[in-house]
Amino acid sequence: MMKKGIYIHIPFCQTKCPYCDFYSMRGTDEKKDAYLDALNSEIFSHKNIVADTIYLGGGTPSVFGKDRLKKLIENAKNQFDFSDGEITVEVNPSSCDEELIETLKSVGVNRISIGLQSAIDEERKFLGRHSGIEKVKESIEICQKYGITNISIDVMLGVPEQTIKSLERTLEFAVSSGAKHISAYILKIEENTLFYRRKDTLPLPDEDTVCDMYEFVCDYLEKNNFHQYEISNFSKENYESRHNLKYWKSEEYLGLGPAAHSYLNGKRFYHSRSFEEYLKNPTAYIPDGDGGSFDEFAMLKLRLTEGILKKEIAENFCEEKFDELLKKSDRFIRMKLMDSDGEFLKFTKQGFLLSNTILSEII
Repeated sequence: MMKKGIYIHIPFCQTKCPYCDFYSMRGTDEKKDAYLDALNSEIFSHKNIVADTIYLGGGTPSVFGKDRLKKLIENAKNQFDFSDGEITVEVNPSSCDEELIETLKSVGVNRISIGLQSAIDEERKFLGRHSGIEKVKESIEICQKYGITNISIDVMLGVPEQTIKSLERTLEFAVSSGAKHISAYILKIEENTLFYRRKDTLPLPDEDTVCDMYEFVCDYLEKNNFHQYEISNFSKENYESRHNLKYWKSEEYLGLGPAAHSYLNGKRFYHSRSFEEYLKNPTAYIPDGDGGSFDEFAMLKLRLTEGILKKEIAENFCEEKFDELLKKSDRFIRMKLMDSDGEFLKFTKQGFLLSNTILSEII
């Protein structure tokens, strides 16, 4: 039996970051207790699922409270026959303390994802991050003190007032912190965010500078022994995110909570973005069609630096599918935006910057 991934959405935040379009809200203790009950109802409604990754994202899981997180993780581990694997919790430095990390460690959490975004306090304030860099450093040290050394740090590119020089200081901090994994995302101005309403006045770097920043990140992290394995993700050897790899390799996963998506038994489905609806019926899923098509597989797999192999396409679909895709990709290979020797197809570093446009043409 192929083991599944479990994603649990914790929608609560202390404040809403100005760039964030994820489903989130402020929450009272009463709301959080009711949400824990609803999550447990959804967890116990699923039978015969064996998982080897559990990922708590948000929102800000660390504001849910250590006792609620403990109960939630224990119930998920028991119900999904989780005995060995990766358990990740996203933690905001402003809500991280020793009691939280000690509790997470006690229930088997072995990976912490910390939203750094920037090591420059002025840039952090622009991004709505209220804790200073010293608090971030303290949070990392607490995790390491309690034996959670598999730490992932999020970095953001193209943020207001950012320069190559300030980005280098952020990367220096991330590398020297002892983190094993770094995610580097280019800021995207999403609708329904404060940044979108202010987009014409934000002091953002221009597009060429952001492209230079991306290439700088790739080169800098490679020199510091972080290998790039996905468009935005870099890790020390054997520290890739096992949970996120399930998405990119089209493996199955279950998403719990409002706005969470799932792919199980060849079908895709999701929850609406409604806290109230979720509390009323935690198993009200919205169908989203079949999953596992060749186009979907190729689009997701090409996010990885390894790309797709002719051999795996022949095994899972048919060899002709690979040959057709390779033919469509020919001009991008000649432009050095993609690479192939006839047995594989993948993006180059420069190609990743245009991957959405290229994928829309070849798939």
